[in-house]
Amino acid sequence: MQDTDVIVIGSGIGGLVTATQLAAKGAKVLVLERYLIPGGSAGYFERQGYRFDVGASMIFGFGQNGTTNLLTRALQAVNVSLDVIPDPVQIHYHLPNGLDLKVERVYEKFLQNLTAYFPNQSQGIRRFYDECWRVFHCLNSMDLLSLEEPRYLMRVFFQHPLACLGLVKYLPQNAGDVARRYIQDPQLLKFIDMECYCWSVVPADMTPMINAGMVFSDRHYGGVNYPKGGVGQIAQKLVEGLVKAGGQIKYQARVTKIILENRSSVGVQLANGQIYRAKRIVSNATRWDTFGKLLSQQKIPFAEKKWQLRYHKSPSFLSLHMGVKAEVLPQGTECHHIVLEDWEKMTAPEGTLFVSIPTLLDPDLAPSGYHIIHAFTPEWIDDWQGLSGREYEEKKQEAARRIVDRLEKIFPGLNAGLDYLEVGTPRTHRRFLGREDGTYGPIPRHKLRGLLGMPFNRTAIPGLYCVGDSTFPGQGLNAVAFSGFACAHRIAVDLGL
Repeated sequence: MQDTDVIVIGSGIGGLVTATQLAAKGAKVLVLERYLIPGGSAGYFERQGYRFDVGASMIFGFGQNGTTNLLTRALQAVNVSLDVIPDPVQIHYHLPNGLDLKVERVYEKFLQNLTAYFPNQSQGIRRFYDECWRVFHCLNSMDLLSLEEPRYLMRVFFQHPLACLGLVKYLPQNAGDVARRYIQDPQLLKFIDMECYCWSVVPADMTPMINAGMVFSDRHYGGVNYPKGGVGQIAQKLVEGLVKAGGQIKYQARVTKIILENRSSVGVQLANGQIYRAKRIVSNATRWDTFGKLLSQQKIPFAEKKWQLRYHKSPSFLSLHMGVKAEVLPQGTECHHIVLEDWEKMTAPEGTLFVSIPTLLDPDLAPSGYHIIHAFTPEWIDDWQGLSGREYEEKKQEAARRIVDRLEKIFPGLNAGLDYLEVGTPRTHRRFLGREDGTYGPIPRHKLRGLLGMPFNRTAIPGLYCVGDSTFPGQGLNAVAFSGFACAHRIAVDLGL
């Protein structure tokens, strides 16, 4: 493999977008995946006729217009496509004090729904969400490529000077600061916190405004769309396109070491001792796994140590994958739900409960007469360590009972209608996804200036790049796709493609 241009460690969406973008430009690309299938947390597994998504099924990036439809564009780049099913409601919130609210795909309907609960804040609500739209329009007017490439920045600035100045303005701002300019009601501000927390895993004060502007607007612009056949089809199609474009992927190829020569990365070593060399190495692992495991502790650059002082690992998740009888779900049930009974417990383990029911959009994922319910809630791995096999199984069953009891209040008869139940813990996420402590990704240790603290794709080690949720702009499928576009662009320039 001496003639390989780029090796990508891991086939998460960020890694696959990097690989496919480079293969489409003519680079010789090899993806090394430790598991049996691609996708990472955007993968799937099958049990007794059910096809379960590993992670969430609320997917952005499949719009048809503008430039923020990054998943659509990633597939098109390698001449593959994927049928998607539009979701008319992004989230059905079940929140404290009777705040039962649906985020409609139609923007004005959403504003009407929210204003009905907070009539005295109607002007502030519109002004805050309209400001999110201003951020989105800046992003949606330009190609989203590497901010580390000076010629790209100059070209974009001359083509879209007002949009660029707008993004520069919002880069150091957080959503909570903007929300408080317009909104005073403490309950409404808590709702804005939840709006951010449900995808950033931090409240609004710690959520970058650029990310919030993207999510809060794109759900109405491109919309939430579910891929036919399940979320795992995104990675499968990207791999199909990668191979069509001349790239390769190897499964059960666990990278254990990034090889350095003269302080530059030149290759990788697998668990079986096999070595592959390339001109550029891309890690789709978390930064903790990349710099704490794939490189020896002595090789960790100062910039990475500094980054770890600003960010720490978010919790992992406790997941329940359930197959249930169809009659458990009332007529008109929405696909995505968020449940919280006490505002003070929003960020606590087992506080916020996320629910996806993808078979309401794609019934073929389950046997006839049944639905899938995927419920998950934040959990720290420390609470699951040091247990015997029996203790571990008992703890899983106890946690499952607590979650099912909470869901029974929304879906009466759920427990009696259970056909299949599988419980995943932070240990499960660590084992199958290869993420340290099973973490969802990085979160700020304290309030930072928007996205200014997030690193880009290049690292302090020549020839080594990072991609995925620990790079700009952060978590979420569309965000890691953005990081993939940016990483591929930077590498293509560096290789002269």
